[in-house]
Amino acid sequence: MINLKTTNYLFKGLFPRLSAKSCHSTCDYLNGHLNSIFCLRHPSFDVVLKSHALVITSGNTNNVFISSKLISFYASSQRLHSCNKVFYSVNEKDTFLWNSLIQSHFSCGNYAEAYDFYVRMRLSNILPSQFTFPMVVATCAELLWVNQGKCVHGLVAKSGLFEGNCAVGSSLVYMYSKFGFTWDAGVLFDEMTVRDVVSWTTLVIGYAQNGESELGLECISEMHRTGGIGERMNFRTMEGGLQACADLGALVVGRCLHAFVVKTGLGCSLVVQSSLLSIYSKCGDLSEGCNSFSELVDKDLISWTSIINIHARYGLMYDCISLFWDMQIDGLFPDRIILSCILSGFGNSLHVREGKAFHGLIIRKNYVIDHIVNTALLSMYCKFGLLIPSEKLFDKEHEWSKESCAIMVCGYAKLGMGGRCIELFREMQNEGIKTDSSCLVSVISSCSQLGAIRLCRSIHGYVIRALTYQNVSIANALIDMYGKSGNLTVAKRIFYRTNKDVVTWNTLISSYVCCGVAGQAIALFEHMILQKFKPNQATLVTVLSACSNVASLDKGEMVHRYIEKEGFELNVSLVSALVNMYAKCGQLEKSRQLFNSMEERDAISWNVMISGYGMHGHAKSAIEIFQQMERSKVKPNAITFLLLISACAHAGLVEEGKNLFNRMHLYSVEPSLKIYTCLVDLLGRSGKLLEAEEVVLSMPFPPDGNVWGALLSACKIHNQIETGLRIARRAIESDPDNDGYHIMLANMLSYSGKWEQAQRVREMMKARGVEKAAGWSAV
Repeated sequence: MINLKTTNYLFKGLFPRLSAKSCHSTCDYLNGHLNSIFCLRHPSFDVVLKSHALVITSGNTNNVFISSKLISFYASSQRLHSCNKVFYSVNEKDTFLWNSLIQSHFSCGNYAEAYDFYVRMRLSNILPSQFTFPMVVATCAELLWVNQGKCVHGLVAKSGLFEGNCAVGSSLVYMYSKFGFTWDAGVLFDEMTVRDVVSWTTLVIGYAQNGESELGLECISEMHRTGGIGERMNFRTMEGGLQACADLGALVVGRCLHAFVVKTGLGCSLVVQSSLLSIYSKCGDLSEGCNSFSELVDKDLISWTSIINIHARYGLMYDCISLFWDMQIDGLFPDRIILSCILSGFGNSLHVREGKAFHGLIIRKNYVIDHIVNTALLSMYCKFGLLIPSEKLFDKEHEWSKESCAIMVCGYAKLGMGGRCIELFREMQNEGIKTDSSCLVSVISSCSQLGAIRLCRSIHGYVIRALTYQNVSIANALIDMYGKSGNLTVAKRIFYRTNKDVVTWNTLISSYVCCGVAGQAIALFEHMILQKFKPNQATLVTVLSACSNVASLDKGEMVHRYIEKEGFELNVSLVSALVNMYAKCGQLEKSRQLFNSMEERDAISWNVMISGYGMHGHAKSAIEIFQQMERSKVKPNAITFLLLISACAHAGLVEEGKNLFNRMHLYSVEPSLKIYTCLVDLLGRSGKLLEAEEVVLSMPFPPDGNVWGALLSACKIHNQIETGLRIARRAIESDPDNDGYHIMLANMLSYSGKWEQAQRVREMMKARGVEKAAGWSAV
């Protein structure tokens, strides 16, 4: 504020020809001059000071109109202390002056002071007007003062200012929307007798910001259908509607609104253009997103973030980086959100080399690496499966966060490091860090892989205590864990108590198949259909596998008819499952017809057909399929050769089997232990025992029981007792605790009449504590 000396100086400077004697006679002239000054929209601060000095010297300090203008000018300069002094200098304050002071604090964001002056106004027995309430209600909304806002609402109702006043009604709708009470906001809106575009827009934006986007779109539809001239949508209404479409992923509705803004000319608004870019970005429409971005005249950081994000989501990292450089050429510096979007894109698209290079660029350019960027880097390296850089980033954090811990737990589970995953989860519990659903799913999956059933039961108890047992993902993980461990009773109990999705049904069906109760898997699939749940491709593949396991042709054909009736796309996996089902049910012709109808085949498809011929003893047909596979673009794998050599072994095709074994190196396939076992079985069945023995001794890894068993069985079949005795002794040396080797040796000694030696073998078994496994019968 200015003092008296300054006032006199400014007064003389502004009106040097006026003397003190003539001031009273020219009072009317001064008032007119003051009014002309106050009519200026944005006077300079120097003019305001001089005008204030003139007000004081001319004796107009109690003029309410002039004082309110001074308060407004000081508020525009953020000098609220001066506003207060001008207000207190007026002796008789009316509603207009109180409104001016409240508005000055409200417009400067000083909400608590604005409400405090409203309280003082009420204590002074000054009744608020229709201009007071919108400011006070909005103040309560910004401060989230629910109780105070309800009290103001009560006074509005008593004063009768709600009816017929759009501003008051709109402010109340805004307040309840801000509080999150969208139902109350809707009721208030319905009670408004007079509405304008602000009222509708406030309700639309309130619905959109509170996660009730569907109601927001319904509100826009009603506004367009019933609204009058003063209720036509503006760019703010469109902003709320487009935000609702983006949140819902309602691309079709968004395009309709886009057409509307083009038709009405609202598309020229920068806010609408940015909202259109946002909706196309969130809905994944790359083409329209690029078009909306190119139409933006003034591209801000949010616009660049949206267009970079949509390219990152599609894995178009070259275009993403190109836009990243264009943004900087445009004079905008990348923030942490843009950096995290690009890092997420590299992680999802598994561009390891480029992701590492971008990490190096972040370090070289000294971009800000805060918690968000560090978390994005951690997520990227975990998705790459790179443990060392992931752990380095995680260890660099001064304080663990919920997000980084969850990413690391999921990363350990993905890499098959179940022990580390569970250990970190325990440390999170000790540190009091809350876990999310993805973290718990990873821990349960790790427990299942390690066979730590007791630990998983403890986590199940934690899930119940944390009230997260209704989460579908966690329930699915628990069903999978209990199902794979053979505890189908608990798995079924969780299944029937939880909210189900398709994955829930698939998990229990898969558990039944895994536990060898294929009949229950098929019955559950039929129950799923009766419950109006539509299966997906994974469900059908699993059920067809169940039909194959029990060779149920009737059920398999039923599933096939359902696939045709519902119009499922016959992709490679589904057709391969049908081929396998018909082959295992003995319908080789039907299986071959489906196989021949496939336009695209992968290695699994070829292997299924080879397996079908092999299990029915048609080894030559299996080799014929293999030759077709060689002529195709699909490379055979280890399973292909295992099936072929096994088929040759059962059909007695020795030379063909040996040739197949020798061709493996052409496809860079290393023979596995199972393939060696099949080759030994092939040679042994044909009586080439010495050659089979040479194969066993030349193996790059120690033979297991299956290899020795195949060789010993061949010796017994061909009555090669001496060779069998030698091999049996080698087998016992390699695995002294295997009762089968001892029994086989004792039996061969008995067949050759060496009863005493056979007895000594049995006595040796007793001395070593090797017990014969009890036999069982399926009858």
